[in-house]
Amino acid sequence: MNLTQQVENFILQAIPQLYHQEIDLSLVQIQKTKKDFDGELTVVTFPFVKLARKSPEAIGVELGEWLVANAPIIKSFNVIKGFLNLSINPRYWLQMLQMITQDPYYGSKLPKPDAPVMMIEYSSPNTNKPLHLGHIRNNLLGYSIAEIQKANGWNVVKTNIVNDRGIHICKSMLAWQKFGNGETPESSGMKGDHLVGKYYVIFDKEHKKQVADLLQQGMSEDEAKKKAPLMIEAQEMLRKWENDDVTVRQLWEMMNKWVYAGFDQTYKQLGVDFDKIYYESETYLEGKNKVEEGLSKGVFYKKEDGSVWADLTQYGLDEKLLLRADGTSVYMTQDIGTAKLRYDDYPIQKMVYVVGNEQNYHFQVLALLLDKVGFSWGKDLVHFSYGMVELPEGKMKSREGTVVDADDLMQEMVQTALDTANELGKLDGLSVDEVQSIANMVGLGALKYFILKVDPRKNMTFNPKESIDFNGNTGPFIQYTHARIQSVLRKAIDQGISISGEVQLQQDLAEKEISLLRLLADFPAVIEQAGNDFSPALIANYAYDLVKEYNQFYHDFSILKETNVAVRHFRLVLSREIARVIKSSMSLLGIDVPDRM
Repeated sequence: MNLTQQVENFILQAIPQLYHQEIDLSLVQIQKTKKDFDGELTVVTFPFVKLARKSPEAIGVELGEWLVANAPIIKSFNVIKGFLNLSINPRYWLQMLQMITQDPYYGSKLPKPDAPVMMIEYSSPNTNKPLHLGHIRNNLLGYSIAEIQKANGWNVVKTNIVNDRGIHICKSMLAWQKFGNGETPESSGMKGDHLVGKYYVIFDKEHKKQVADLLQQGMSEDEAKKKAPLMIEAQEMLRKWENDDVTVRQLWEMMNKWVYAGFDQTYKQLGVDFDKIYYESETYLEGKNKVEEGLSKGVFYKKEDGSVWADLTQYGLDEKLLLRADGTSVYMTQDIGTAKLRYDDYPIQKMVYVVGNEQNYHFQVLALLLDKVGFSWGKDLVHFSYGMVELPEGKMKSREGTVVDADDLMQEMVQTALDTANELGKLDGLSVDEVQSIANMVGLGALKYFILKVDPRKNMTFNPKESIDFNGNTGPFIQYTHARIQSVLRKAIDQGISISGEVQLQQDLAEKEISLLRLLADFPAVIEQAGNDFSPALIANYAYDLVKEYNQFYHDFSILKETNVAVRHFRLVLSREIARVIKSSMSLLGIDVPDRM
């Protein structure tokens, strides 16, 4: 039971004794005390006015006096209008610290075998290009949300849907066929996804040349784009693929294997993974079958041209195409098919799609359609709608080859971390292997933290230079603080100072020490709130607040040089547990922290 819950219970006892009326827990409003006032928790007394028939201030005084007399955890109180500010007994904080030391999973709820299943879809790449900066934000958010929901007790399944079919795939295939001269990842030395992406860009350039020629012949732009020979050939290749043409399918399988191998390397470097991967080439037929089943039940309807539609006008939306007149599927149909396969594989109770905010309407429609075709979690699906990420230079375009490649960006971040750490002398005395390991941690930690500390629903600009700073709200600042604490703990051991055993502190705690203990106590609630809000930013900014407070404490108070043995032991235990929470919180963001720096 956390501190807020304990205070709630005391208030539920106090009100009947003071005013002879039972109250519902919903009337008890407790919040953190504002920084300008004394206290840790504030009770709002306005909800009690009607039953007590007294002013909010009078209720605050009476309730405060009762709590000081009857609740051992309350030391003192003050009343500001309708707000009762409570100061917590310092002994409570020491007991809480002891409890934390005895809990190896502090802050997290371990999933039980019968825990509800939450499936989280993220990444969703196309096999015609490598992953880029936008994919990095998607993957980092998806992975972090999965880790946070695990910590909240969900049985989480991380899943990916690979867009491996369609006209965009055929564009890369056709360009390689025409201009590739048999080039392979082995012959070129390029990662497979980069090689395939190269031919996607080549297709676009050659297609634009053909369009320009047709425009000069007097054709309109829309007509020229459709009638350019390359586009006609790509569409023919797609028809052959759908008809299982052996040659086209073999080419498709070969180039997809190149891409998958490249993706795997990128995912490994980024530190994300999946429990199950689905492929659109396997799900779109399932979707067609599910739509046809809905058609037979009257859930959907067919137009005169043979196309199949869903009428969603009663929900304030429009009519939605599900199958074209020629029987081919659209993205919505594929999503229904993917849902069907997932529901077959797992007892899903909550489905979360991590997809950019440009798809908000798509998921409004999908939720209704899934409900209509019989998936119980359909209406309650979560579209985790996040904002776009750009560089200071502006937006990126895949077709024009102006995207920021994920592999290149990660390599740049690691190199920048190495250069910065060397300039500051933070890697002195370490072996070559240790230096490279720390450069990887810091470079990728800077990238991940900079992206995840921002409210995910907002658009953001990623600035590589700002992200690698050993001061301020950055990943390296937090990582360096963890390494600093580990250095203190190592020195204690080297000096023969024990950090084990209970804290036996008799004197009062300093305000800065209480402030750190308050932050430690907040950790479970922060994890819970981050899960409810689907917001890794809450974890990131909590870690920063904790680290900022610890660095002020480290600057102002002695630890190893403290002469009072009990005080020294307390500060070492406090430091150790803060390091553990830093590591846990950063782990929820997919970030490693070094022990040395």
